[in-house]
Amino acid sequence: MMQNVTILGATGSIGQSTLDVIALHPEQFRVFALTAHRQVDKMQQLCEQYQPKYAVMADEASASVLEEKLAGSATQVLTGVDGLVWVASHQEVDQVMAAIVGAAGLLPSLAAAEAGKRVLLANKEALVMSGQLFMKAVADNGAELLPIDSEHNAIFQSLPANFAGSSERREEVRHILLTASGGPFRGWSKDRLAKVTPAQAVKHPNWSMGQKISVDSASLMNKGLELIEACWLFDVQPKDVHVVVHPESVIHSMVQYVDGSVISQMGNPDMRTPIAYGMAWPNRMDSGVGSLDFFELAQLNFEAPDHEVFPALKLAAQAFEMGGTAPAILNAANEVAVDAFLGEQIPFTAISELTASALEHLKVEDALSLDVILKADRDARRFVEKQISL
Repeated sequence: MMQNVTILGATGSIGQSTLDVIALHPEQFRVFALTAHRQVDKMQQLCEQYQPKYAVMADEASASVLEEKLAGSATQVLTGVDGLVWVASHQEVDQVMAAIVGAAGLLPSLAAAEAGKRVLLANKEALVMSGQLFMKAVADNGAELLPIDSEHNAIFQSLPANFAGSSERREEVRHILLTASGGPFRGWSKDRLAKVTPAQAVKHPNWSMGQKISVDSASLMNKGLELIEACWLFDVQPKDVHVVVHPESVIHSMVQYVDGSVISQMGNPDMRTPIAYGMAWPNRMDSGVGSLDFFELAQLNFEAPDHEVFPALKLAAQAFEMGGTAPAILNAANEVAVDAFLGEQIPFTAISELTASALEHLKVEDALSLDVILKADRDARRFVEKQISL
């Protein structure tokens, strides 16, 4: 059966990889809607190539320009959060690739879950900020939640069926082993980290990613956010998730069982693999990624993360254990700090320092509604912006 797909964040690396997979299977998937923030020229090119029914630009001025460029085409241009929510929850949509980076992806991702869609979740902030609400929306509306982050996708593949909902299956698992590449600064001292430049921080050794995610990977905050995401996805606690630094990024994550077995998912570091798995689940299909050549692998290395030099992992675990709006505060503070670092306003090490300060000074509320969560997000942003301006 032909599946209609909305791609939230079509111009980013995940969006581009999703389109690559769709292009391999035109008999199975049709692009229903594409969304972007401000990249008008790139969106015009994608719309002309894939002919979606809708194109959404989050930025209103950019939407007007795109509308002019697409005049006479079959693609209708929408704008803003309302447009994003519309194409994520439309009755004709079967699957939604949620790949908008940061808090901006929360509302359309949640709308897709509330509409009972298959949500291909590449936006970890949706669960970090509102895990309880998001997982309830999935359960209440019969949505399918497939993790697309390579690590969570690997865990999903390595866990027994119905793990989160079965007490018997949960007793079989000893630990979830969440792998991390270590980023470009693995083994560096804190003094050396204080002098790194944005250009160095966005140069990931294994993956092609956007600037924000690349900086998060360099600070290990990306792994901290993934730890929180794993806790919500698989209904576990931070103590059940062990982060393992694996520089080659060949083993994407593992599950350690009580009988001593370890089951892992391995493959070349290419996001098309988890994307194709999520789109085809419970089946598999060609992703366009070559098979892993074991004879070319010189070795696989593993080491423990350095929590003193990279405190983000501890901060994330602390935020999850604090509960309520603490993860939303963590996420918002980090987003503002990363943006300031990319703008050369603060040193790299200040990212974690500012995030820790926000967690320490801001009041944590029960995350019982989206309004409360979004208020915590705003308060954390204002707090960090004020700290940066001092």
